[in-house]
Amino acid sequence: MRIGIPAETRPGETRVAATPETVKKLAARHEVVVQAGAGLHAAAPDAAFEAAGAVIVDAPGAFGADMVLKVRSPAAGELAMMRRDAVLVGMLDPFDGENLAALATAGITAFALEAAPRITRAQSLDVLSSQANIAGYKAILLAANTYGRFMPMLMTAAGTVKAARVLIMGVGVAGLQAIATAKRLGAVIEASDVRPPVKEQVESLGAKFIDVPYETDEEREIAAGSGGYARAMPADWMRRQAQLVHERAKLADIIITTALIPGRRAPVLIGEDTVRAMKPGSVIVDMAVAQGGNCVLSELGQTVVKHGVHIIGEPDLATLVPADASALYARNVLDFLKLVIDADDQFHIDRDDEIVRATLMCSAGELLRN
Repeated sequence: MRIGIPAETRPGETRVAATPETVKKLAARHEVVVQAGAGLHAAAPDAAFEAAGAVIVDAPGAFGADMVLKVRSPAAGELAMMRRDAVLVGMLDPFDGENLAALATAGITAFALEAAPRITRAQSLDVLSSQANIAGYKAILLAANTYGRFMPMLMTAAGTVKAARVLIMGVGVAGLQAIATAKRLGAVIEASDVRPPVKEQVESLGAKFIDVPYETDEEREIAAGSGGYARAMPADWMRRQAQLVHERAKLADIIITTALIPGRRAPVLIGEDTVRAMKPGSVIVDMAVAQGGNCVLSELGQTVVKHGVHIIGEPDLATLVPADASALYARNVLDFLKLVIDADDQFHIDRDDEIVRATLMCSAGELLRN
C-alpha cells in the first residue's frame, strides 16, 4: 500500500501526522511518501524521513496515495488531489457535517480519530487525550510567562514572596496535566469539575477540589458524564457553580479553563463581573476559546487585557509544542492503523470492531455520520 503524509496547511498548524519513528515502522511493509517540508515545524527534516525509508514528494504525490495520514481535514484544493477510493485518517471533526459530506461526495473512506470510544483498548490511539495532555502543560507555561510574579513561594533576603494561586476549571486530561505542571512550579492549586469521580485524582496531584453540592438526583446523574465526557449541567447547578467560582476567582492569580462538551458550544464559566473582581495582573488561559470560550471576554487567537486581567485565547495549545505533539499523534495514528490493515498488509474495514465503527465517517460515497 502507498501511504502519503502531506504537509499541513491550516494556519497555525505545526504538527505532522507521521514522524521518522513511525515512518520507519510503516516503510518496513508499505511504500511511504512524505511531502517535502511536512515535518519542518516538528523538528523532522526531509533527510530524517528519507533515512527512515520514505520518499520525498510534492503535494500531489502525497495526496495521491492509497492512504493519506493527516492531522487536520484536507482543504478543498487538497481534497481535489486525492483519489476517489482513497483512505483518509486524521482529526476530521466528527461534528462538522459539511466537511464530512464533502469527503463522502469525493468518494473518500474517512476515519475521524477523535470519535474513538473512551475504552481501555482505545487508549493508545486516543488523540484527544494525547493532545490535551500537551495543551494542559503548555497552558501553565503560557500563564507563568504572562504572570508578572513568581509561581513558587520564595524566602529571600529581601522578604518572602507568596506562591501563586492557580484555579483549574475542568479536570479532564488537560486539567490534570495543568495541575501537575503548576504543582511542579510551586503554585497553590484549586480545581473544579462537574464530575464527582475526579475529586480523588485532583487531590492525588496535590490540589484542593472545589465541591459544588448536588441538590437533586438529576444533577448527580448528569454529573456522572457520558462515555468519559462531561455533560451540560442544569441551569440551577451552573448558577451555584458560577457563584462559587466568582468567589474563588477573586483570590486566584491564574485561572486555566478547559471545560468542553463535544459537539456543543463551550459553557461560560467566567463572566465579566468575575473578571472585573479579579486581582490586577491576574491571568486567564481559556483553552475552550475555539468553541466559544469559557470566559465571555476571550478573543480567539488573541491575548487581551480586560479590567487589568490578561486573557489568553490561544486556540490550539498543542501546536505550540509541535515536536512532542507530532510524536504522540503519530503513535496514535500508527496504533489505529493496526485495526484497518490486516495481516496481509491490505486495507480492511472490520465493522464489528467498535473502534473502527465509531471512527468511520464515510465510505464509498456514503456518509455514515451526520
